[in-house]
Amino acid sequence: MATTKQRQAARRNVKEAQAGAKRKQTLKNLPKRTRTALGKEATAVRRGESPTRRELEDQARRLDVRGRSKMGKAELKRAVARAKRA
Repeated sequence: MATTKQRQAARRNVKEAQAGAKRKQTLKNLPKRTRTALGKEATAVRRGESPTRRELEDQARRLDVRGRSKMGKAELKRAVARAKRA
């Protein structure tokens, strides 16, 4: 059985690790290829050539796609396309 002091230290360690991971999740730490792809996707959305994730989620909701809240944008695109075909 862990002592109160040990539990507090473990909680603090977890919070510090989570904060450290969050700090490292910036665009500058991503590979150049990924940054380029993200920029192209953002440009397509701004031009209206590609829907936003929120728009895709709204379509998925109307089409009653299961698991949509846990899907990323690419998965939502595929799921919405599949639901439209069915």
